[in-house]
Amino acid sequence: MAIPWKNMVKDDDVPAREASLQERASLVGRIGITMLSCGTGAWRVRDAMDRVARSLNLTCSADIGLISLSYTCFNDEQSYTQVLSLPSTGVNTDKLNILEELVKNFQNDFSFLTVPEIHTMIDKIQTRPKQYAPAALGFAAALACTGFIFLLGGGLPEMLCTFIGAGLGNYVRALMGKHATTTIASTAISVAVAGMMYMLSFRVLEASFGVSVQHEAGYIGAMLFVIPGFPFITSMLDISKQDMRSGLERLSYAIMITTVATLVGWLVASGFNFRPADFLPLGLSPLALLLLRLPASFCGVYGFSMMFNSSQKMAITAGCIGAVANTLRLELVQLTTMPPAAAAFFGALTAGLIASLVNRYNGYPRITLTVPAIVIMVPGLYIYRAIYNIGSNQIGVGSLWLTKAVLIIMFLPVGLFVARALLDKEWRHFD
Repeated sequence: MAIPWKNMVKDDDVPAREASLQERASLVGRIGITMLSCGTGAWRVRDAMDRVARSLNLTCSADIGLISLSYTCFNDEQSYTQVLSLPSTGVNTDKLNILEELVKNFQNDFSFLTVPEIHTMIDKIQTRPKQYAPAALGFAAALACTGFIFLLGGGLPEMLCTFIGAGLGNYVRALMGKHATTTIASTAISVAVAGMMYMLSFRVLEASFGVSVQHEAGYIGAMLFVIPGFPFITSMLDISKQDMRSGLERLSYAIMITTVATLVGWLVASGFNFRPADFLPLGLSPLALLLLRLPASFCGVYGFSMMFNSSQKMAITAGCIGAVANTLRLELVQLTTMPPAAAAFFGALTAGLIASLVNRYNGYPRITLTVPAIVIMVPGLYIYRAIYNIGSNQIGVGSLWLTKAVLIIMFLPVGLFVARALLDKEWRHFD
């Protein structure tokens, strides 16, 4: 149910820092729950609540989950407790960037405003429309997944079919999101649409141009737009900061999305008798592959960043970071004997270090740059092959692919953690 925040205000003429405990605490809680709705981790939400509380002469203690938080604000001998929740979770990096600027400048610019004026500002942030229409989000997914499938080894037939399948799949998901469809339903239906459109497109190419049947292996690329990159990464970062409740809830959510997507993809592929297989060799020299990996990585990260509702400048910045970090990861795997999991660590570390430097320059939240930059490193192909083989009773093969995927997924947030620990002194300490 919507909370009538302004009805809590009794005296609307006094500055916020002189308002009653209930009114000041409501500001702390509302900023916290609004940041949580943007998909950021518990540590960042708690830090924002603490900053606002200090500006309002309060002490705050908060317990934060995936879609709910409970907190208590203390003032002298009194305390005020609230429990707040969201109807669902999502990612909105545009709102997150605005909220972080609000929190950063709250002490000097906003704490002298009245409580109703601050609530009005938050109203404008909450009702801020999304940057992109469903058609644009469909194009973003098409662009991202096309780059993704090339980086996995796909050629032109796979890229064309992936562009069609992923574009229509995410377009359907965006339309369902506007109607507040539940997460599982929107994920399952959009993956089914993406898979079927890939396969129908492939059949058209096969009948019209005699495309080899081995190009069917790229159908996994059409459903990679549902990869839950934000909850995967933030779950590990929260666990590393001992925010166990938030970390485990986010991890469970990410596993749920991944499981639903892979199971639906498996069922659709079984209906068309498609099977995961190795891609046909592209026949490119190492130099040509390097030069093509840079724009493909940029397109992949740029598209994912748009799906996270980043502004164009933020999406382009994330794309440039991802182009460098992901290309480095791929080159390490190809040119050295480094295991893919170790290469993923160095790729994520590179993305984290560059994002920290960019944060000092333009103030973009690190998470809005790092997560899109490394979500393209999440081994969606490995996860799908694991589920496919387990579903086909090839438990040993499926377990092998699942182990490879888990190792890479674990090393991605570790790389970000090390980067933050090196360049962010607040992150290094628990106080």
